[in-house]
Amino acid sequence: MNLYIKRIFLASFFLFTFSCDDDFAELNTDPNKAGAEVFDANLILPNVIYNSGNNRNGYSGAVLFQVMWVQLMASTSTGGANYYSNADKYVASGSTNSYIGNFWFGQYSTSSRAKQLEKLATEKGLTNLASIGKIMQIQDIGFISDVYGDVPYAEALQADEGLTAPSYQLQSSLYPEMLADLETAILTLNDEGDKPTNDILYDGDISKWRKFGYSLMLKFASRLVKVDAATAQTFITKALNGGIFDSPEDDAFSPMDEANGFTNSTANAFNVVDDLYEVRWSKTFVDYLKATNDPRLTIVAEIPLAGLAGNKDLAAGDSDPALQLGLPNGFDLKGGATDVANAPGFPGSTGMGDDLAPIGNYSRPTAIYRNREVPTFILTYSQVQLLLADAAARGLTVPGSASDYYNEGVTAAMATLNKMGGAQINPTDASAYAIANPLDTSSSEASLKMINEQYWASTGMIGNFVEAWNNWKRSDYPVLTPVNYSGNFSGGKIPVRQPYPSGEEFTNTENYKEAIGRIGGPNDWTTKVWWDVN
Repeated sequence: MNLYIKRIFLASFFLFTFSCDDDFAELNTDPNKAGAEVFDANLILPNVIYNSGNNRNGYSGAVLFQVMWVQLMASTSTGGANYYSNADKYVASGSTNSYIGNFWFGQYSTSSRAKQLEKLATEKGLTNLASIGKIMQIQDIGFISDVYGDVPYAEALQADEGLTAPSYQLQSSLYPEMLADLETAILTLNDEGDKPTNDILYDGDISKWRKFGYSLMLKFASRLVKVDAATAQTFITKALNGGIFDSPEDDAFSPMDEANGFTNSTANAFNVVDDLYEVRWSKTFVDYLKATNDPRLTIVAEIPLAGLAGNKDLAAGDSDPALQLGLPNGFDLKGGATDVANAPGFPGSTGMGDDLAPIGNYSRPTAIYRNREVPTFILTYSQVQLLLADAAARGLTVPGSASDYYNEGVTAAMATLNKMGGAQINPTDASAYAIANPLDTSSSEASLKMINEQYWASTGMIGNFVEAWNNWKRSDYPVLTPVNYSGNFSGGKIPVRQPYPSGEEFTNTENYKEAIGRIGGPNDWTTKVWWDVN
């Protein structure tokens, strides 16, 4: 692992963001730089994997926007960490415009590296490595499209060919094209071909990359169930026939290497004392886990030590599930009508005087969320099983029942959570929980509610906050009550997209204006993406 990560530094000398392809010819001719004929394309792979996962964490946007939009967490956001007003209350802070573009620039940058990986690997006849590069491009641009809507895809990443102002592709054509390209890349994988080195995801195991590709296909196809059921069915069937994840052993996650500076950026945020104090699990989330005596509650939540100093201390708190209490979304510490002291069921403060902690009795994330070496989960077996349960509940053709997929997804989610460290849930307890809380099959809507609430909670607990938000948009579960805080930027609605970065208006003006025109108005937070329909 350390060897793989250290090699990222070497790769970084030869890779740049959107403009990297412009310098490619120079790299081939400058005798003082390694050209394509000597540079090992495998050196790029760990950089692509690490950044592809970690770009979607922490201050890149997830803890500033999605985790609280979808009411997994909450914040009073009026102390040292005022930037949480973006999330909990949909109120702009001084850096909101910067936050808007983080996913866009981070994931397109990583996609550009993956494109360079694909090109170099193709030149050297490394077919499997080239296919992996293509799969990673599709994953990252698909992520961008999920967040922003219509984005460059077919014309993206072509600066070296002179195309520096790509058009924004309609999602209605982007997703089918992306799925078809993904299928082509997967079919090119060959178990007898080159074995990628420096592979921090699957250690060069092509069979696992194939399963990852088909599982990714299943996830993207599932986005389409309400708007293009035929295409969704086609690619879900292709994914099943090709072979998806078989168990939690197939989970796709990017490992961390703190000693060499490669850390989980969400953990970095939660090690900041102001963030540590102000970020709490939400009432919506904690109530959901308590309603079924979910054994994961004691793993993920704790009541911190008493007083302000104790709340800012990294020491473990009390994880007794009976004590856990979620913070309602939308409250502050300003002393007015929305002060947390006026929240229903306010438990009182801890500490006194200068050591007063008004939110001290609310549950915060446990130490596993402050561990900088916790992996970034990209896609899990649990997600795949729950998406199959969703498909079955909607009447799509899949080989198993919604109940069986649901039960498997629940138990698998607990096995995946164990990979974050801390206290462990044993398989017997996980199975007992699933048996005690079977899927409600009284109606398709009852099933879809349970399935997608579980998806929301399970992805949230492993830090995949943006995916929890995306699936909430797709499924409309859980049912959430928006916050309507004074001065919010979304008209009291939960944001359903991030606006395009402001820089696009000046660097890709014509295509930007066309994209804005298609969504029918301002570059806003509440215009739904194509596949997000009721």
